[in-house]
Amino acid sequence: MKACLSGMACTLLVVAALPVAAQQSLVPAQSEIAFTSTQMGVPVQGRFKRFNAQVAFDPKKLESSRIAFAIDVASASFGVAELDAEVTGPAWFDAKRFPQATFQSSAVKETGNGKFDVVGKLTIKGSVRDLVVPVAVAQSATGTTATGAFAIKRLDFAIGDGDWKDTSMVSNEVQVKFKLLLTGTAAK
Repeated sequence: MKACLSGMACTLLVVAALPVAAQQSLVPAQSEIAFTSTQMGVPVQGRFKRFNAQVAFDPKKLESSRIAFAIDVASASFGVAELDAEVTGPAWFDAKRFPQATFQSSAVKETGNGKFDVVGKLTIKGSVRDLVVPVAVAQSATGTTATGAFAIKRLDFAIGDGDWKDTSMVSNEVQVKFKLLLTGTAAK
């Protein structure tokens, strides 16, 4: 398994040790996890620059498929230094105390036409919530591309403490969108 991201715990080792379908490897340079919140009625887009995933996906053996993510929350970026420093601070992600957000699947269900629901637990700032992530999977000669989008409520994870709890300033709902390129192919 590749070394963990700098400053991140190696929680993904558990998944790598499971007897599951063939492992796929994330290609970070061609993958993206982005988020959009609304501040005073205006959409504000950001992204995470560092994340890692362990994926073992076989559409013929969904019961043995496993997906795990670790996101370095200190890598959250809006492209503006002042905002980037604020979002990683104690009121928002509190990256010093909670350096990573994680997702661990518990089931993968086919919904048809190359689409799947990935059921699991999302952990941010020590808060754990059940989550169903709709994912579209497409295979090509260069690998497997997984795309999807879902929404979370930031206050469920204590993101935006203090004065920032006011949802008239920053909306409670945050849209998350991802595109992941994985090498290695699942069975067809």
